[in-house]
Amino acid sequence: MSANAERVKAVVLDLDGVIYRGHTSIPGAKQTAGWLHRTGRQVYYFTNNSTKTRDSYVELLAGYGITSDIEHIVTSASLTARYFCDNGLLPATVLVVGEAGLPAELRRAGVRVVRRRGNRPIDYVVVGMDRKFTYRKLHEAQQAIRSGAAFIATNRDATYPVEGNVIPGGGSIVAAVATAAQKDPLVIGKPSPEAGRLIAHQAGVPPDQVLMVGDRLETDIEMGRRAGLLTCLVLTGISRAEEVQALPPESRPHWTIPSIAQLPDLLQGSGASHEEAQ
Repeated sequence: MSANAERVKAVVLDLDGVIYRGHTSIPGAKQTAGWLHRTGRQVYYFTNNSTKTRDSYVELLAGYGITSDIEHIVTSASLTARYFCDNGLLPATVLVVGEAGLPAELRRAGVRVVRRRGNRPIDYVVVGMDRKFTYRKLHEAQQAIRSGAAFIATNRDATYPVEGNVIPGGGSIVAAVATAAQKDPLVIGKPSPEAGRLIAHQAGVPPDQVLMVGDRLETDIEMGRRAGLLTCLVLTGISRAEEVQALPPESRPHWTIPSIAQLPDLLQGSGASHEEAQ
């Protein structure tokens, strides 16, 4: 059966490469966000970045003329917190390796966050991007996991885009901990299907009525396909149109459009888009 864009009730928008690129707004992003709200669709903004709080992203989007609230901002940190809540894992003591946004989101959900093991038992080790990562942090995480703590990663992105360059991403930190502990983590953020399922559950709609819009085939689109969401690739970020054809049909986005500016046309059943066979 062909995918039907007109049945979409919730839209998940990646940020960098979809809404903005670096510090520059992508033409049509503000107008499309406003149109989605006016047509009654739920709109979520999703980033794999675990270093910032959702409040900071509300402020960031406001700078681009887009209105949102923390309930519609999704970060890999907030998804990790939701994972604890939705799976009945509270109370829990969690050793965190990551920057300010990660412990803040976990504490907001009722998780007891620690930075060092001490004499207390550790239930989980949660690892994200950490630009102050040290050997001590690596050792603390390793020992907690080897002592029985479950291992969770916010994401496994090897690199993180910055203006005109890339730097080591959260996945680089996760890889170090996984190597030291000799254990692979449960991954919450993109491209894990867990991320898509958690967002659909939060939106309260079936996965096949949620549209994931992203610029990366290997994260945004892969997550959406694996979670049973509808998917749309925009060509204003990382992945190119020719890369789509190199993928097996089941891994391709349902649609490819030039930019977010064409999303209203797609959702109304018109405009230039390329639907893949289902």
